[in-house]
Amino acid sequence: MSTSTHTPSAATAHPETAHPETAHTTHHLSARRFTLHFLEMVVAMAVGMVALHPVWTLVLDALGAAELMHDPYTGALVMATDMTVAMSAWMRFRGHRWRPVAEMAAAMYLPFLVLFVPLALGLIDRDALLLWGHVLMLPAMAAAMLLRPHEYAHC
Repeated sequence: MSTSTHTPSAATAHPETAHPETAHTTHHLSARRFTLHFLEMVVAMAVGMVALHPVWTLVLDALGAAELMHDPYTGALVMATDMTVAMSAWMRFRGHRWRPVAEMAAAMYLPFLVLFVPLALGLIDRDALLLWGHVLMLPAMAAAMLLRPHEYAHC
């Protein structure tokens, strides 16, 4: 009985060097997955806003604090919370660790917190706060993702 020893070829040991076009395709798929994951989080955020806003309304009405939803500061924070809860749940479902979830949550709140200054100074109104808070949230999320591209490109 003979025993054979399998020695991996260069192609199996380092597949990216054996077929450069394969390495390019893998990189392309990672960028595609990265983008898809970003879009999944945006959808989760939208679902959070739609699903959780009525819950806040009911709870605050029951507590006699419905006016908090009309205050631009608390209204923006409630909306950011709605989006963050749903997006965080989606990230955990996708297998993300708590640190990237916390970083992404910070990206959700940071634009609103920054915009509270011009709001307080009367330079923008509630509508501008909500519009620009949402617009600036997207690059803030992308920045959080780019801190750990491996975390998002392989999901």
